[in-house]
Amino acid sequence: MRNESHDAGTTLDAEKLAALVMAELPEIAEIADPGLREKVVSAWVLALQSSSFKSIRELPPAGNPNVMVVKRGDQTDHIRGVTRLAIKLADDFMENYPELQINRDIVIAGGICHDIGKTWEFDPERRRKWELTPRIAGRPSVRHPAYGAHICLMAGLPEEVAHIAAAHSGEGELLLRSLENTIIHYADHTYWYVLLAGDMIVPESVPAKDRRE
Repeated sequence: MRNESHDAGTTLDAEKLAALVMAELPEIAEIADPGLREKVVSAWVLALQSSSFKSIRELPPAGNPNVMVVKRGDQTDHIRGVTRLAIKLADDFMENYPELQINRDIVIAGGICHDIGKTWEFDPERRRKWELTPRIAGRPSVRHPAYGAHICLMAGLPEEVAHIAAAHSGEGELLLRSLENTIIHYADHTYWYVLLAGDMIVPESVPAKDRRE
């Protein structure tokens, strides 16, 4: 695994990674609050530096490792797609139901960071270890929602964004999702199931519960 340090070389690497993250996830620019925008970038830099990935594009286009694998693209397509869907949902509800008081910046930051924990769960080096000794640390040791919340908090992101990372998926059934998290949750599901309906998911990667023979 890549080790973090505080020398000039690492700082330069962080700067390069930050520029790369902005290029790969241009929707970050839609976050109005510059401080929040910076922390979203920092979270992805931290996630990449703590993994064996050098780019978000290296992560495969899947919901879970080898599950719901899209026939083309990479993980940035999913993150950006969910974020765009969530923005459209939020904007429509903000126009028609302003009393909901949706925080648009949190929706965008949550969309960008909802799967940030996949840098852990998808990491090929970690997956090899888990496959060899699943009864020691599990397989995986931690799913991407839990690790995503950890990264968000470590990067200084608001609790509201960490909550989205932690509870946008099945883990969210164990608690009450925030309004912004609810938007991300349904944007995420819509993304996967529209692709499934359109035959864009690799058949053998579809979970048994979602197969229609």
